[in-house]
Amino acid sequence: MTTDYDFLIRIAFEAREKSLCKYSGFAVGAALLCRSGEVYTGCNIECGAYSATVCAERVALFKALSEGKTEFSAIAVVGGNVDETETVYCSPCGTCRQILWEYCDPDDFEVIIARSDVDFSVHSLSELLPFPFAGSKE
Repeated sequence: MTTDYDFLIRIAFEAREKSLCKYSGFAVGAALLCRSGEVYTGCNIECGAYSATVCAERVALFKALSEGKTEFSAIAVVGGNVDETETVYCSPCGTCRQILWEYCDPDDFEVIIARSDVDFSVHSLSELLPFPFAGSKE
C-alpha cells in the first residue's frame, strides 16, 4: 500500500488544533484515509465525566462511517500537551484499537504514529492489537 504519509500527518496536525481538551491539556488529532482517497478528521473532545470523552481516532472513524464510508487505508495520529510546541508519539488507546479493528482490515490498514511529517512510525492493526475481541466481527 502506498500512502502519502506526510500529507496525512499534516492533516492530523490541523485536526489537533480543534481539540477540546480542557481537562487533560493533551490535544490529539487524527486523519483517516478512505480507500476512495477522501480524508476524515477528528480531534479529542473531553467531558468532565471522563467516560463521555471521545478520542480523535473514533471521531474521525465515526464521521466517515456516518457518511457511508466503509473502506479505509490508514490513519495518522498526533498528540501532545497544548502548552508545548513539541508533540509525542501518541498511539491509539485500546478502545480505539478495537473499534478500528472492527471496521478496518487489521492486516491491510496502516496506523501512522507521528511527532512530525518526517518523524513517524507505521504499524498494522494486527501489530497494535494482536488479540482483539472478535465476538462481534464476522
